[in-house]
Amino acid sequence: MRRKASSFVSLLAVALLATGCPKGGADFKKGQQAELQKDYDTALIHYERALKADPRNIEFEIRAKRIRFQAAQMHVDRGQKLRDQGLLEPAAAEFEKALAIDPSSFVAEQELRRTLEQVVAQRQAQAEASAQQRQGPSLLPPSGIPEGPPVLRPITRAPFDLKMNEDAKKIFESIGKLAGINVIFDPEFQSRRIPVELQNATLEQALDIVALMTKSFWKPVTTNTIMVVPDNAAKRRAYEEQIIKTFYLSNTIQAAELNEVVQTLRTLLDIKRITPSTANNAIIIRDTPDKVAVAEKIIRDIDHAKPEVLIQVAVLQARRDRARELGIVPSTSVPLIFTPRAIIRPSDQPTGAAASVTLDDLSRLSSRDYSLILPSATAMALLTDATTKVIQNPEVRATDMQTAKLRIGDKVPFAVGSFQPGIGGVGINPLVNTQFQFQDVGVNLDITPRVHSNREISLRVKVEVSSVTGRVNIGGIEQPIFGQRVIEHDIRLREGEVSILGGIIERSETTTVEGWPGLGQIPFLRFLFSSNRKESQENEVLIVLTPRIIRLPEITALNVQPLAIGTDETIALPRAAQLPPEVGEEAPAEAPAAEPQPTPAPPTAPPARPEPRAPAEPEIQGPARIGFQPAQAQLGVGERLTVNVVVENARDVFAIPFRLNFNPQVVELLEVHHGGFLGGEHPAALVHRVEQETGTAIISVSRPPGTGGVQGSGVVVTLVFRGLAAGRTPLIIQNIAARTSQQQPLPLETSMGEILVQ
Repeated sequence: MRRKASSFVSLLAVALLATGCPKGGADFKKGQQAELQKDYDTALIHYERALKADPRNIEFEIRAKRIRFQAAQMHVDRGQKLRDQGLLEPAAAEFEKALAIDPSSFVAEQELRRTLEQVVAQRQAQAEASAQQRQGPSLLPPSGIPEGPPVLRPITRAPFDLKMNEDAKKIFESIGKLAGINVIFDPEFQSRRIPVELQNATLEQALDIVALMTKSFWKPVTTNTIMVVPDNAAKRRAYEEQIIKTFYLSNTIQAAELNEVVQTLRTLLDIKRITPSTANNAIIIRDTPDKVAVAEKIIRDIDHAKPEVLIQVAVLQARRDRARELGIVPSTSVPLIFTPRAIIRPSDQPTGAAASVTLDDLSRLSSRDYSLILPSATAMALLTDATTKVIQNPEVRATDMQTAKLRIGDKVPFAVGSFQPGIGGVGINPLVNTQFQFQDVGVNLDITPRVHSNREISLRVKVEVSSVTGRVNIGGIEQPIFGQRVIEHDIRLREGEVSILGGIIERSETTTVEGWPGLGQIPFLRFLFSSNRKESQENEVLIVLTPRIIRLPEITALNVQPLAIGTDETIALPRAAQLPPEVGEEAPAEAPAAEPQPTPAPPTAPPARPEPRAPAEPEIQGPARIGFQPAQAQLGVGERLTVNVVVENARDVFAIPFRLNFNPQVVELLEVHHGGFLGGEHPAALVHRVEQETGTAIISVSRPPGTGGVQGSGVVVTLVFRGLAAGRTPLIIQNIAARTSQQQPLPLETSMGEILVQ
């Protein structure tokens, strides 16, 4: 019986312990310890375990979401440091980790794209420099000239030499004959004799030079005819072609921002026909193709998403009130009462009447006719000690140059009275018309951030910490007394730099003495004839601000590239120098002449001309999918199994980050290897993190920077599992963030796999 009783008690104790400990509590405490050590990856693992054990726990969910951002930000910071050191490949791997942890991290995506662009720029710098030396600088705008006017197509574009000293019309006609085009003139064109000497000039170069010397301009009328017109404002309006184009902006929010863009274009380009469409968030422009092309570049340069900042705020308010009262408070008055005896009362005085004494009876008064009330005393011994701590730790996400307001606390009413005459009761009495307003009491925070391109942040901060410190009676109404501490200033911080607003300390001491004069000031005896009350109050406020950049201003090299737009009077884009190709259009016509010659090559031999062309790749049909091969597999306990993650029907694949889920009680993921699909000539970057305790693995495979995407089907990664216990485990792919070579999202259909351990 004793053994049964002890076993029952043990089971009951275990049940009570299990009931008292919430699900996931141990992992949550481990996550808190890892967070204190700033090991955010480990903290995220434990928080996710705790959340998996108790999905309904709101605290677990909040901590997991918050630490996910911090873990991703940690890898972003590491990647930025590596990039600053010139280690672009490891930096890209860190950004890939951050993106795999938090796919919604805009800054990780931006930094990854920027790093890849830097790698590509480094590899292509030498090639672009040599090409620029051979061909000269590109004169076409980045966005290209819009279609509209006729395009001149001469018979030949071969460069020529020209040396003439003739009338301008004859020079224009001579250039037209050399290129095989027709030249016509405006009736008001005034020709004069000019000297021209050109060497190795193209058609467009020769026409532009002669037009500059004669103060005229030329425009294509058809594909083989041009017109020469005097260069003045009236002729420009009469002959220049115009187009109309609508630009849809993506990042303007308010109508004032759209109007600001319109005003910028109108001021810089002198565009008269331009109007905003606030309903569609668009701008409509009608002008020459060159002006519209320049306006398009300006719109693309300034239409960027505004940067965003996450500001972590910590407010600590500590208040301590102490009061001590000690002593004896005696009575301050001694009443003397007249109580005459009956012997001195008149005999004819009626019974019950008030006592009265005549002047003759005063001689018979004595001490027995008076009564004296002895004074009383109150002993005071009181000690009060109160401590209050208020801790606030909010996070505020704000857009660049937009004020974010945070109010944490209560709204306290206070009276606002106005007196006006009225009739009330008997006669005329003043009536009070009382109105009430509400005051925000607590932590009030107003922050306006400004993100700079060097990753510094300017903050216009207004912090107000207020509370109700007491009550006062005004006009018969209890009014609250508000205590406030307001800080308003402008600061500039680096990302992650901590700004501490401290030193807001308030101390007050009050001493009150009550007692008999003289006796209350005698040492030692003063505690018998007086009371001493001493009060002290201490209040300290500490505010900590830590800004974090979530979205950066995305300014590329194309945005800061200068563009030649002509003169102050005429905005015109320079035309590209169109040289005849070395293997031009005439080359294919000459090649067949050599083909009829007999050659010993077999009929199946490929011809010489099409050799540079790569054979056409098979057409890809169907949606892109990712899955497992084999989809179902078996193994024994302790045995190893290789499973491939394969992609089918993929197009322009550059990177495939994903999360793999499996049952950690059934199998163990030992190794992750390259599959070869994203490798090719250059090895792909493989980043993986296996969390065996939770049965998850974060895997990211990306092609080297500067290379294009791949298409087709193949093995992405190879997974090596080991059986732990008998059972089944599904293989699930989640959180796929596949991207193309243009860093665009690539949708992939997923399929599950299964492993049976016997």
